[in-house]
Amino acid sequence: MAEVGVAGEELPFHHEATGKEKMVIAASSLGTVFEWYDFYLYGLLATTISAQFFSGVNDTTGFILALAAFAAGFAVRPFGALVFGRIGDLVGRKNTFLVTMTIMGLSTFCVGLLPNFATVGVAAPLLLVGLRLLQGLALGGQYGGAATFVAEHAPDNKRGLYTSWIQTTATLGLFAALLVVIGAQTVLGAEAFASWGWRVPFFASAILLLVSLWIRLQLQESPVYAQMKATGATSKAPLTEAFLRWGNLRLVLIALFGAVVGQAVVWYTGQFYALFFLEKTLKVDLATTNMLIAIALAIGTPFFIFFGWLSDKIGRKPIILTGCLLAALSYFYLFGMLAQAANPALVEAQGRAPVRIDVGTTQCSFQFDPIGKNKFDTNACDVAKSYLAKAGVPYKQADMPGAADDQVVLAIGEVTVPVPQTAALADAAGRKALITDFQDRTKAALTAAGYPAKADPARIDKVRVVGILTLLVLLVTMVYGPIAAMLVEFFPSKIRYTSMSLPYHIGNGWFGGFLPATAFAMVAATGDIYYGLWYPVVAAGATFVIGLLLLPETRKRKIED
Repeated sequence: MAEVGVAGEELPFHHEATGKEKMVIAASSLGTVFEWYDFYLYGLLATTISAQFFSGVNDTTGFILALAAFAAGFAVRPFGALVFGRIGDLVGRKNTFLVTMTIMGLSTFCVGLLPNFATVGVAAPLLLVGLRLLQGLALGGQYGGAATFVAEHAPDNKRGLYTSWIQTTATLGLFAALLVVIGAQTVLGAEAFASWGWRVPFFASAILLLVSLWIRLQLQESPVYAQMKATGATSKAPLTEAFLRWGNLRLVLIALFGAVVGQAVVWYTGQFYALFFLEKTLKVDLATTNMLIAIALAIGTPFFIFFGWLSDKIGRKPIILTGCLLAALSYFYLFGMLAQAANPALVEAQGRAPVRIDVGTTQCSFQFDPIGKNKFDTNACDVAKSYLAKAGVPYKQADMPGAADDQVVLAIGEVTVPVPQTAALADAAGRKALITDFQDRTKAALTAAGYPAKADPARIDKVRVVGILTLLVLLVTMVYGPIAAMLVEFFPSKIRYTSMSLPYHIGNGWFGGFLPATAFAMVAATGDIYYGLWYPVVAAGATFVIGLLLLPETRKRKIED
């Protein structure tokens, strides 16, 4: 029996995958799980790493810098895609796997060895960012190879199903990292883990590196690549063919903006931004946050396989674009529900006594100081915003018509707290005393209004939180499950590794990887805890429109050409 391709040609219906082929695919997927474990440890420990490596700046800046260092690993992923994609198209998929895995594993292990800011000062975050860059380069080279390798082993009618196993590896790697972090926290205790125990999960990567290398050494080269090599059909200049010829460059741009950008922002919102939102914004303790995320991932992960299988039946495009549309329409509602379930006291206080900063014509600063020089203590508006940002209290800013230029008043419901004018005080000790008095009065007013310092564990509706997180993960599985099959089918085999890797890693490395830092910075700038969601909502909505107009269906394409 045959299928009909996109141009009307008949496609041979491949035999079912043999036991050997299934073993190769499973081994490839398992090795990739370990690589994602290495990469995502940092994201899980962003708050702890902020305290260890960025303690020389204020808390808000430190957390944004920690997320920026997290994003640094994503920034270089497209460059890793270019370097290792070219190598993969020139010399083969298997050897490229081994190189990227070794770089990833050694870089992760070395993070556990780094001295902190208190020990070596600014050298600590610089070394950390350097290792994150190496991790990003390695990851940029591995995904395209893994997806291509699996797809080139899969039967034509099960390519979505087989490549969906690769799509589970990122979530399974995150899940494995969560389990190791939770285990270390449980065994060592919160204090010891925050002090030195956070290094243990990084050291564990050495064991995973050895296992991963052994697994990858068992693999044989992809049959499609082996045939191209034997017949001399491999590309001599994959970068030139992929990106300097308009026909293929056009495909790269369509794949990027019509599919991958939306997939990326949905992925990182549903898993990482949700984690940061729970921990940093809603003040749920780290252990509980990790546990709730882990349960949602365990429930949602099988749906990667389901949507990969479904894409073999109805196509890749409708599933990916539906996921983008649902995300764009539902994020504000879902995150609002998440706040109500995880920290109802915060939501109740916001409704009962909203916080507002009333200013004259004073210019308020953005609460971000990457070099640690601005203490936000010489401007009344900055004094108020700095305290609210540190306390995690949502607020709005409003003008006071007729007020003095430098007048600033903090309103907590019907209660007002005048903000001290510190600009004229040259004495640092005097400024500090005024600010401390203001913070004490503000804290008392916030407490009286019901604003919680932390989420009350007894009031966290864990079942509801897990349900909402699971819905977010399901959106991830819709956009991510079929994407590997679609990208493999989108490009010709001799430049496939290079061509698919670049749009994937620009989308996931830049649009997705920068999402947590950018969204959190948007929240810090406005005081609105939901404002950062505009980033994924706009990006996912744009992908839906572009994909609907320009993205072709690839399900029945041949991949041997």
